[in-house]
Amino acid sequence: MALAIFDLDNTLIAGDSDHSWGVFLVEKQLVDAEAYRLANDKFYADYKAGTLDIRAYLQFSLAPLARHSQEELQALHNEFMAKHIEPLMQAKAEALLRKHREQGDHLLIITATNGFVTRPIAKRLGVADILATDPEQIDGRFTGNFVGTPCFQAGKITYLQEWLKSNQHSLTGSYFYSDSINDLPLLEQVDNPVAVDPDERLTNIARERNWPILSLRD
Repeated sequence: MALAIFDLDNTLIAGDSDHSWGVFLVEKQLVDAEAYRLANDKFYADYKAGTLDIRAYLQFSLAPLARHSQEELQALHNEFMAKHIEPLMQAKAEALLRKHREQGDHLLIITATNGFVTRPIAKRLGVADILATDPEQIDGRFTGNFVGTPCFQAGKITYLQEWLKSNQHSLTGSYFYSDSINDLPLLEQVDNPVAVDPDERLTNIARERNWPILSLRD
């Protein structure tokens, strides 16, 4: 049994769930629409450029959660899934997950997008284990802060190492599928790195190192 690790945004789904959640909040008029839209787009551009200040972004993206009850947030997330996430689902991605399941591999998603947004998406994909930065909760409400180290860039390795200590798995024979240059640190840790619909810099590195390049876009 090998460990098959997957990035989520622009890898298993054909878009970025974090940015899409911001778009959804603007659509619902739950934030200052123009200011939030501009900031959301700027942070996303920084992410794609590999220059994202992850702590500043988390403060920005988690702040709206503190304004709503868990019941309100659940209803909003259900609507978000239907309107924004279902259209991003990819048959080839689900086939890849199925292939690894049939091989007896253990599936794991590691994502920089916070757990509030992504855990329901992982469940929709049938992946039980997901590592993500989790929003802080006190007395059942989100505070707008986050817990621990951001699960981003080299932070994904930190999360994975902690997970491996508590699970009967190793990186022997492991796979990691990702689209982003931000995931280069973790791609370098596994036995089978795979670039999925990669950005330009990851494409170049994958070609230089003879890593497989895969497209899951329909």
